[in-house]
Amino acid sequence: MPVIDTDPDRDLGLITLAKAGSRSFAGAIVQDEYDLHAPWHHHDMHQLQYAFEGAMEVEDDQGRHLLPRSLAAWIPARTRHRNSLHRIRSVSIVLAPHLVRSAEPGVRIVRVPPLLREMCAEAARWPLNRPLDATGRAFFVAFARLCGEWIVDRTELTLPACTDPVLERALSLVRANPGEIRMMDALQSAGLSERTLRRRCMAHLGMGWDEYRRRARLLASMEALTETRDSIANIAASVGFESQSAYARAFREFTGETPQAFRRSAQR
Repeated sequence: MPVIDTDPDRDLGLITLAKAGSRSFAGAIVQDEYDLHAPWHHHDMHQLQYAFEGAMEVEDDQGRHLLPRSLAAWIPARTRHRNSLHRIRSVSIVLAPHLVRSAEPGVRIVRVPPLLREMCAEAARWPLNRPLDATGRAFFVAFARLCGEWIVDRTELTLPACTDPVLERALSLVRANPGEIRMMDALQSAGLSERTLRRRCMAHLGMGWDEYRRRARLLASMEALTETRDSIANIAASVGFESQSAYARAFREFTGETPQAFRRSAQR
């Protein structure tokens, strides 16, 4: 079966993928009404996931990826992953492996130019569970060729995966409430000393505690930038930065652009 580790009674669109398998050419799964934490699974087809509003989360063996509407996830065929989305307008577009040569494994986070956004919306005309007409085949051939270009320009907007269950207890607190979590809260949750927590972060994440928390705060701010009209100062404060200037500096170091530029690009 092309989908593994799933509950066969769930109606997640994964069943559609399972039945289609690698025999299908391409198609779309509209996910507007989904409220789910999908289990670990993989598909025989490439998959591009995009949210038109709000944000979804995709996780693979390398880390957690938050996807506001300025970003999409490219999931190569046979990549083990799981995702979480909660009644937001979103779509999953799947393509036969031969349509896009994606040699590098793992989820890729890609920026969404206007053309990609419009094509994601148009792809809903051809649901995966229905035969493709000639126009649909031509559309997905073009989409696949463009994906081959889009996925080259990947971003590193991710939090590394953690295989240490004790450390993960502390990290989950950061992700759930990045603006208010304190070191003492994390230490109490994990039952660790500060020295041990910092050492385990470097060993299991490849980065320190402070850097992980900074990334979590910046990623959390992206949804507010794209989905609200809150001021940059209010958003900075909500995710725990002491000043707007400190937030803007950290955001630019992380993304390569200012919060204002990121917001304009996403809203456009």
